[in-house]
Amino acid sequence: MLKCPVAILVFLLGLSIAAHGEEGLAQRLEKLLDEAERLTPLQTVVVAHVGAVVAERGYRGHSPERPANIKSASKSIISALVGIAIDKGVLEGPNQKIAPLLQTDLPADPDPRLKEVTIGHLLSMQAGLGRTSGSNYGRWVASDNWVRAALAMPFDDEPGGAMLYSTGSTHLLSAILTRRTGRSTLELAREWLGPQDGFSIAAWDRDPQGIYLGGNQMAMSPRSLLAFGELYRNGGVSRDGEQLVPADWIKLSWKPRTASRFTGDGYGYGWFMRESADEEVFYGWGYGGQMVYVVPGRALTVVMISNENGPAGRSGHRDDLHALLKRIIEVTDGVRKEALTE
Repeated sequence: MLKCPVAILVFLLGLSIAAHGEEGLAQRLEKLLDEAERLTPLQTVVVAHVGAVVAERGYRGHSPERPANIKSASKSIISALVGIAIDKGVLEGPNQKIAPLLQTDLPADPDPRLKEVTIGHLLSMQAGLGRTSGSNYGRWVASDNWVRAALAMPFDDEPGGAMLYSTGSTHLLSAILTRRTGRSTLELAREWLGPQDGFSIAAWDRDPQGIYLGGNQMAMSPRSLLAFGELYRNGGVSRDGEQLVPADWIKLSWKPRTASRFTGDGYGYGWFMRESADEEVFYGWGYGGQMVYVVPGRALTVVMISNENGPAGRSGHRDDLHALLKRIIEVTDGVRKEALTE
């Protein structure tokens, strides 16, 4: 307890500086979000600094509370569920082989390399199996059994080789979680991640067998996705102080294991990583420009939701979003010290 008048004065002065710093930050961010309206596919932006929302904006009739399809940004959520399952003893760890876990769905004459594929390979997109994303996605989801179809894909590389971005890989993880627990991944997400205030999944597609699609077609509001990002920024600890995601799992997930051949950005367990404005940035990315960014060095979590029907990579929209994030990071520079030591 502060008793010295000088100490009290210093303490109150510090609070005042921090408050004025946050107020100035909000004003600068509002101006920045005004300018961001020119990005036609962009629908919403939410910015949290030191755990508090300091700016948010909905464009063209959209709002931060309205659920949107976050597409492949949901792969980061699947990764969280896998990490929690390992911590609970449901799964052994990233080096656990998947063939025994999916024995009933293996091809009749499986490629011997299937026996070498691990949970970690699925998380980092290094299974070696042919991609079920991109031009192969439509054919894959039109199949009668998505798990079997993903396991039957021919090998394009060795397990542990180059990154082959494939939603089939994360769907296999959803199937594994479902079979090991006897519960749906939606139930698991609600129980394991639901204690984080604000986290909620509004809708989620399932395959013909009723397994929730691992890594795509998940609806969340931007505010809910922000709550998930905040959970990771806080080392897996919820806003109420409960350890939901193991801190060690977050470190493992944010360790680069491969890199995207399209962007050069690193990739860990369900998270991309890059540097922006001299800061480490970890992000989940969904088709069209569905982004959850975590910038630990600036105590920032940023969510951007875009029109889900446009190819953000080829159109340049993804680069526009990265550039917007860079400017957001830059405007926090003046309040960084005060806010982090409040």
